Amino acid sequence: MKVKKPKPVHYASEYGLDVTSGDTDMFQWFLLTYLFGKPIQSGVAVATWKLLLADQLNTPWAIADANYRRLVRLLYEGKYTRYAESTACGLQTCMQQLIRDYEGSLMLMFEYSEDEERFSKRLQKLYGVGPKVAEIFMRETEELFARRVE
Repeated sequence: MKVKKPKPVHYASEYGLDVTSGDTDMFQWFLLTYLFGKPIQSGVAVATWKLLLADQLNTPWAIADANYRRLVRLLYEGKYTRYAESTACGLQTCMQQLIRDYEGSLMLMFEYSEDEERFSKRLQKLYGVGPKVAEIFMRETEELFARRVE
């Protein structure tokens, strides 16, 4: 019987991000968790995330406006081979929604959300964001909700 290896648990701090500091780190964490949500090894997701950031695709606007072929090329380079085109399309659609609905700001989405459940639901309305991506992302937003109570 093959024993399944437990999935690694990721935290924003591992990648030098502080989600509570504002939109920049929150968005970069969201982008990474979006990539984690694909059926791909987490090391591949991290490497691809670093490629996107190095290529200045580090805001919703940069991704939404990026040349589609450029985005696909970076995803291939990051080893998203089977998922490069679908991920590129999904990322651009997701970013367009984020810009349209929340001015490109996950902090604004947070501000509009009365509680964690509402925030999770808003996240999951974004294209390509399912319960798992929302769960990974929101592990890092607990402190923001705790601050509201104080």
